[in-house]
Amino acid sequence: MSSADRILTTHVGSLPRPTDFLDLMKSRLEGGRVDTAAYEARLKQAVAEIIRQQVDVGLDIVADGEMSKQGFFAYANERLEGFEKRPHVKHKMFAKEVAAFPEYYAGYFARAMLGGTVAPVVPIFCIGPVRYCGQEALHRDLANMRAAVDAAGARMAFMPSTAPSAIPNNEYYKTEEDYFQAVGEAMRTEYLAIVEAGFLVQIDDPFMADLFVDFKDDQAALKRKADLYVEVINHAIRGIPPEKVRFHTCYGINEGPRIHESSLQEMIGHILKINAGYYSFEGANCRHEHEYHVFEDVKLPEGKVVIPGVITHASNIVEHPELIAERIVRYAKLCGRENVIAGADCGFSSQACYHPEVHPTVMWEKFRAMTEGARIASRKLWS
Repeated sequence: MSSADRILTTHVGSLPRPTDFLDLMKSRLEGGRVDTAAYEARLKQAVAEIIRQQVDVGLDIVADGEMSKQGFFAYANERLEGFEKRPHVKHKMFAKEVAAFPEYYAGYFARAMLGGTVAPVVPIFCIGPVRYCGQEALHRDLANMRAAVDAAGARMAFMPSTAPSAIPNNEYYKTEEDYFQAVGEAMRTEYLAIVEAGFLVQIDDPFMADLFVDFKDDQAALKRKADLYVEVINHAIRGIPPEKVRFHTCYGINEGPRIHESSLQEMIGHILKINAGYYSFEGANCRHEHEYHVFEDVKLPEGKVVIPGVITHASNIVEHPELIAERIVRYAKLCGRENVIAGADCGFSSQACYHPEVHPTVMWEKFRAMTEGARIASRKLWS
């Protein structure tokens, strides 16, 4: 979905959950007595509220904010069988970055990214055949979003869904290829259901970016792994029209030094092999803003659309609309104005937590600035 006469706006998916709903979610996860009907009613209301707010600030392509999901990894475990949680295993993230700045990240993970979550982030391991078992929760989420989208009069909506590479710990399948193919085939159930419900499906894959850090010193291994990720995604979305698929990748960390990250230049050749109609990536934070230059050398394939981040989820500074417009125009001049949608770098609350790094009031102001920046850019591009 793109526009022939103006720049559309969207975001990446996850948004802060209401505090009272977080209380219900936390109690439920801890085994407390929570009335199921009351929980489901509050969830439906939260989805309606978050979509109405998105429409009110002017976003064109909205989402349910992932209201029902505890977090990225927990959600995968809830929707797939064949896995077990291992609380005693330490969850390791961004090894090179953390090793370079251990003091900073010790405090950061405690107060921000993993601090204040409704439940700890627990690694999960594949110990049996992978099958999709989340139909009930999926259909509830789709019904809630359909009701909210229709009530708010949203132009279009998307629902994020994890990429097959989301869970790297395999102890059951003989090969990595067999494992990821099994996960992809299971997640295909979700991808198809989202599209059949009339929404765009967004494949969330921050793990693509991780490869170009983890395998930087072994180019042959890097290429094999990246090609595998692309192959598995394409097989999982086979038959789905590309214009119904968004692909999103990002770098995982929000606010930090972010020295040890891949570049869009390294990833773009693999990203464009994915059979999606839209490609969402970070473009607003100061480690990656310059990377629009990639499209001076790389031609965007016919019929494809880029969704660069023009606001960042890693800072409470609200970007000026004129700067946002400049960012949009840069991509439009290189990719074509009809092939650009304004977006955010990443989600604003990938884990259900009480203290998101960007305060919700600031987030909404960022969205207002983005819609205004898109209007300014549209006047310049369609003058």
